[in-house]
Amino acid sequence: MSRNEIILGVVALVLVGFSLFVSLVVPRRRPDFPGERIALFTAVAILLVVAMLGTVELFGAEEEGEGKVAAETQGAAETGATGGGTGGATTGGATTGGAETGGGGGGDVAQGKELFASSGCGSCHTLADAGTTGTTGPNLDDLKPGMDAAVEQITNGGGGMPPFGGQLSEEEINAIAAYVVSATQ
Repeated sequence: MSRNEIILGVVALVLVGFSLFVSLVVPRRRPDFPGERIALFTAVAILLVVAMLGTVELFGAEEEGEGKVAAETQGAAETGATGGGTGGATTGGATTGGAETGGGGGGDVAQGKELFASSGCGSCHTLADAGTTGTTGPNLDDLKPGMDAAVEQITNGGGGMPPFGGQLSEEEINAIAAYVVSATQ
């Protein structure tokens, strides 16, 4: 259970607990409830509902975003083998005849191979071309991500992978993505 799920659960528990208390317990003890204190009761009820909505917005959105990136990566894996992925797996970073750069906005594959090794990607991922056997992250040989999905995942992380957007330049991220795509297609 993640920290965000715990926070969401606690805030929901407070809201539900308050609702049950004021609807079941208080009226038995004070039949005139809320009586003269209706403004206070209304303010507290509104505050709790706004707190719940704000908590869902702040902490629920992050979970949703991670799931979306993971789903996009999985979708790229399913379509990457046929070259029909949104990243254009057969053109975005694939190499032919020893060329070192991918076409259509791809990165430098040779640079990507060096960065894959120096950035520690192989400690988490298996990639036969790089000679790595990491098991923390997905096996990239099996996943076969498309260019767009690889760039998105490297940049923003998600699904347990940290984001590298703040550590690597856009050119370096494109190079790693191009290398992974070319090595897995």
